[in-house]
Amino acid sequence: MNLILQLIVGGVIGWLASMVMKTNAQMGLIANVIVGIIGAGIGGWIATKLGIGGGVALSWLMAIVGASLLIAVLKLLGLFK
Repeated sequence: MNLILQLIVGGVIGWLASMVMKTNAQMGLIANVIVGIIGAGIGGWIATKLGIGGGVALSWLMAIVGASLLIAVLKLLGLFK
């Protein structure tokens, strides 16, 4: 059950980040899930380095920031236009 929840949350985070970065039309469901899960890890790492702790809203925000940064790097590498 935990895996299913992580996939759903990762998909939502990836989808929100793709809308922020204007790559929504280029990304499918699987790309959203992968970017969302990896982005959540990046956002958590950034929050830890900055000493930011908090509730659910801040965790979601940092996950979206991390996913957006991942999409920006992927855009620089030419995966998205």
